[in-house]
Amino acid sequence: MPLADNESRMLAEIREQPSALERTLRGSLEVARELRAVVSRKPPCLIVLAARGTSDNAAQFGRYLIEITTGIPVSLAAPSVSTLYGAKLRLDHALVVGISQSGESTDINMFLESAREQGALTVGITNESASSLAGLAQHNFVLAAGRETSVPATKTYTGQLLTMYLLAHALGGASDLRDLERLPEWTQIALDLEPQVAGLAAQYASIERAIIAARGGYEPGR
Repeated sequence: MPLADNESRMLAEIREQPSALERTLRGSLEVARELRAVVSRKPPCLIVLAARGTSDNAAQFGRYLIEITTGIPVSLAAPSVSTLYGAKLRLDHALVVGISQSGESTDINMFLESAREQGALTVGITNESASSLAGLAQHNFVLAAGRETSVPATKTYTGQLLTMYLLAHALGGASDLRDLERLPEWTQIALDLEPQVAGLAAQYASIERAIIAARGGYEPGR
């Protein structure tokens, strides 16, 4: 059975991830170094991540990563506090990060603009270098993933996850850049397993019910 057009585009974009990650890494390393120099002079007391949809999932990942590697508290923004209710948040010692694939999410951009007015250091993470978000932020990580046409985000999402490691590094986290430089290679190795994965998937395609047994979250030392 042939794939639907959107599924074909999505699969094609999944396969573009190694090259997209390599371009993102190559274009963002200098941004991470510049931001690291800035925050070393005035370390933020709080990180606020503002995102929606798939980008919000990347922000959730970033929250754990940044708190674990830097010890700086991270909050996920509620943009309506500023955009709808007009509250002026005290963000003069905060780093506020807007995450948007298109860079045109109105509430994210309004929140970032308000945060900058309140004295926050602002960072944008977007796939569009000419977007409104990129124009508002003081420092920008551009994903360089190329145009994403399928509805589900694939290469832009993994690009956002990579950027979270660069952001953690900029904030003094112990991210090993040498490992990050191997991510495109490791991603290609994973994609090369597609025939084996397809074979395994066929064994379970007809299952109607499944039981998953698991334990709670990871506990260090156990």
